[in-house]
Amino acid sequence: MADIAVLTQLIEPEARALGLSLVRVAMFGGKSDPVLQVMAERPDTRQLNLSDCEALSRRISDVLDAADPIEEAYRLEVSSPGIDRPLTRLADFDDWKGHEARIRLVEPIQGRKQFDAILTGTEGDIVHVDGGKGGLFAIPFEAIASAKLRLTDALIKATAPLSTEGADKILEEG
Repeated sequence: MADIAVLTQLIEPEARALGLSLVRVAMFGGKSDPVLQVMAERPDTRQLNLSDCEALSRRISDVLDAADPIEEAYRLEVSSPGIDRPLTRLADFDDWKGHEARIRLVEPIQGRKQFDAILTGTEGDIVHVDGGKGGLFAIPFEAIASAKLRLTDALIKATAPLSTEGADKILEEG
């Protein structure tokens, strides 16, 4: 399997050149159907449109073709992080403060390996969450195996598109 750190070093400058922020680089699918997933967003809108995806995909393809860091054939998937986005950077936990997240840990903390909680921010490299009746928790960032926002009405409202212009039109290519 490909080295994610090497892939990230190749991909991140291409995203930055387009004014995008890299959210996640991951490989899925194993040997039978490997997929290189690249998630990015515009820092000012936290969204990514189809043109952004196309431009980033072309740039990444050119760089990866030249460097050839992945031995086997694979599919490239470039997308926005979506509404129930993964939280991959420490800053994400501050950016989405007040929203619900599902956090899975590498090792249990206080007997728990998973938290469904409200993000309350960070302090240094500690992520603070409110588990409701479960209480408040301080989780070291490096102890988090994965985290993602949970789909709620508040999240839908907070992530509404800046513009829906053209959303009702179908473009046909001939």
